Amino acid sequence: MPPYVFVRRHVLSLPRFARPSTENSPMQDPKLDAVFAAYETLAAQADTLFERVRDQFPAEVSCKAGCSDCCHAMFDLSLVEAMYINRKFGERFTFGAERSAILEAAGEADRKATRLKRHYYQRAKQGASDEEIMREAGQDRIRCPLLGPDDTCLMYEFRPITCRLYGVPAVIQGRGHVCGKCGFTPGSPYPTVQLDRIQDRLADMSRDIAAAVGSRFRELHTVYVPLSMALLTRYDDAYLGVGEAPKER
Repeated sequence: MPPYVFVRRHVLSLPRFARPSTENSPMQDPKLDAVFAAYETLAAQADTLFERVRDQFPAEVSCKAGCSDCCHAMFDLSLVEAMYINRKFGERFTFGAERSAILEAAGEADRKATRLKRHYYQRAKQGASDEEIMREAGQDRIRCPLLGPDDTCLMYEFRPITCRLYGVPAVIQGRGHVCGKCGFTPGSPYPTVQLDRIQDRLADMSRDIAAAVGSRFRELHTVYVPLSMALLTRYDDAYLGVGEAPKER
């Protein structure tokens, strides 16, 4: 399990403005459409990178339908990805038993993620290094609430970029990582995805969201949440900091 999906600032902080709700109501604001279109372009580019590596190394890239290793990895989503997936989830699952089951699974996954993050925080306070915490986090497993009973993704075409690139070699913060189920030989040269650059572009898009909605929260773009919380959160004006701050009573 590659630990590259964690950045320490994500591991050690819980979402500051999150408001979980089973009555999911994504913010349908036309001002966000341009940002989401840019995100879709980036996701398509990630798909192109993945296919390019798979075409060159078909024996090494073992990703296939029914392999759900990446669907149990722990990672957080930037604001733009979280809001995009939240909107697509609301459009696909408007009501019904399947929606309720997904949200129930999201609640359970989020509770487990919160417990683990608190554990990592305590480990850091006890003096554990970043590398030790990331290695431990890479071994922990949480089933994605969008993973169906047949081990296929219920929203595959809208999956996060981390999921799209999971099976090919990648570098983040100067360290190389790859899925343990793939056949790439450690230490050998392969085409490598620079995930830091992708994360920088996602951060820029998150800033664009904050600007588009006129958020009064200057740090809104720094909020990262797991996919489970992205499904549970209501991205309304209160969450996004739109309008005047409520007056203290």
